[in-house]
Amino acid sequence: MSTRVILFNKPYGVLSQFTDKGTEGSPRPTLSRYIDEKGFYPAGRLDRDSEGLMILTDHGPLQARISNPKYKLQKTYLVQVEGTPDQHALNALRKGVTLKDGKTKPALADLASPPADLWPRDPPVRFRKSVPDAWLSITITEGKNRQVRRMTAHVGLPTLRLIRIQVGNWHLNQLKPGAWRFAAATGA
Repeated sequence: MSTRVILFNKPYGVLSQFTDKGTEGSPRPTLSRYIDEKGFYPAGRLDRDSEGLMILTDHGPLQARISNPKYKLQKTYLVQVEGTPDQHALNALRKGVTLKDGKTKPALADLASPPADLWPRDPPVRFRKSVPDAWLSITITEGKNRQVRRMTAHVGLPTLRLIRIQVGNWHLNQLKPGAWRFAAATGA
C-alpha cells in the first residue's frame, strides 16, 4: 500500500484534530468538518488562531518525520505583525531569541509583501489606525508551542495574523481555506 498525503488549508478557528475534547459549551470546528477520508492523521499542528498549510498522512513514519523537530523540516509562515520591523528586530529573529522555554534556533526572517491572493479572515484582523502593520516571511526548523507568535512578540512586533504557506517541499499555493488535495509523499 502506498503512502498517501493530504494538503489542507486550515481556516482560522479550526482545531488541528478530528475531534473536540475541549470543555467549552458547544463543539468547536475540527478537521472532520472538512476531511472525510479515513485513516489520515495530522502531521504536526497549527494553533486554532493560525491558518494555512497542514499535512495529513496515513503513514506513521512519514507523520513522525514531518512533526519531529529532530528532522529539522522547514516550515514557512507569512506573518502580519503590528508595528514596523527594523533591522534590529529582523536580526534578532535570524539569530534566535530567548523565550521562557529556551533559545530558538536561528530563523529566516525577512519583510514580505502582503499576499496578492489573501482571503478574508472571519473574524477580521483588528486594525488600529494609529499603529502600522507589516508582513514578514519567517522560516523555522523547530516547533515550540506558539513559537512564531512568541518570537515576534519578543522583538516588539505582536502577531496579528499567521499563515503557514510551506512545510518541507509542500506548498499551500492556491488552495483555498477549507479545501484540500492529495499530494505526493516526497515533500519531507
